[in-house]
Amino acid sequence: MRDRDFRGLWLGQTASQLGEHTSLVVLPLVAVLTLHADAGQLGALRAVGQAPILLFALFAGAWVDGWRTRTVMVLTDAGRALALGGASVAALLGAAGMPVLLVVAFVVGALSVFFDVAYQASLVRLVARDQLVRGNSALEGSRSAAQIGGPALGGALVSVLSAPVGAAVGAAFFVVSFLSIRRIRRGESLPGRTERTECAERAVGAARAARVWRRIHEGLRFVVRDPSLRAVGLASAAFQFSFAALMTVYLLFLPRELQLSGTAIGLALAATGPGALLGSLLAARLPRRFGYGTVLVCAAALGDGMLLCVPALHGPAAVTVPALLAVNFVFGAFGQLVNVTVMAVRQAVTPDGMQGRAAATITFAGMGLTPLGSLLGGRLAEEWGLRTALLVAAVGMLASPVLMALSPLARLGRTLPGVGAPVPPRVRG
Repeated sequence: MRDRDFRGLWLGQTASQLGEHTSLVVLPLVAVLTLHADAGQLGALRAVGQAPILLFALFAGAWVDGWRTRTVMVLTDAGRALALGGASVAALLGAAGMPVLLVVAFVVGALSVFFDVAYQASLVRLVARDQLVRGNSALEGSRSAAQIGGPALGGALVSVLSAPVGAAVGAAFFVVSFLSIRRIRRGESLPGRTERTECAERAVGAARAARVWRRIHEGLRFVVRDPSLRAVGLASAAFQFSFAALMTVYLLFLPRELQLSGTAIGLALAATGPGALLGSLLAARLPRRFGYGTVLVCAAALGDGMLLCVPALHGPAAVTVPALLAVNFVFGAFGQLVNVTVMAVRQAVTPDGMQGRAAATITFAGMGLTPLGSLLGGRLAEEWGLRTALLVAAVGMLASPVLMALSPLARLGRTLPGVGAPVPPRVRG
């Protein structure tokens, strides 16, 4: 925290996450509460916002590894501020229909892909390798703070004030992130790039395109060949697909089945934030005490299993809201513990020149199926009802800890592996 550049990254990433989590709640709630969107329309809105992960994640990794991360983050912050600012103006003019929401969701989602890859790669370029766990704990702790404030703020703004205010506040957070990250002054060395190659890339467009595809292929091959990273990608894919389906149903279940207001919904969603903050703190201690593998598998199983309680909820808000707060707190704590631990493992086994591509490849594997998951959630809700669809999606999330338990991740010990470290031998009982 004494490092001025790290503080700039930390503050900027915190503001960016606040903007993102606010908009993730504002846009669906506008669709459900103002435009009276049905399950299919809400699934389509969420799918459009998630589609950029499938479309751009791999390109983002190749692009970020060849550019200064500060430049990428500043540009994406500016773009998201303009998109949400435009949505706010459209809402004030009464033109914020589903087409506008779809366009804004896609633009914000696309730029968020590049920002998320860039800030993960930026940390490796700013701090020493033995500080990665503490650095990630700080950044993920700030993301936890955003999860506390973002959903509650988004729900309250839409419910108490108006949709234009909600969108404008999201844009303001991206402006703060833009100003903070611009203050980073430390120069970045770009692995694998020289003045000669830079001139060649600028001179020959075809050669540059070939280089991008080659870099994407290198990133894919690196992740697929590494047993630990391959397991991370598969487990993430299973989790994110089912979670996308669950969240589509969840955002309909809370207002329509449990009859909760926008403020109550925001409060319930925000409970993951304090839990995630606790998870970030635990991630700096538990893996070194119990082993990275044990923490990953147990935390994933406990956190994902808590969501099985949600379909059973009935009764007035005085009963259901406290129950939702408890479920989301536990889910947030164990989920964040998994996130921080997985990120530290990935960064430890990945060379500096491959950080952006490894992050993007795993994001592509994990998040690429989320548009399909969102569409599936809407379809299940229409065909089977909200409670049954919610239960099916929650059960599907348990595939993630099972995949981790069957992988080399479960055998990781109390120290992080190094770059190119061999996989621990399988012990047969």
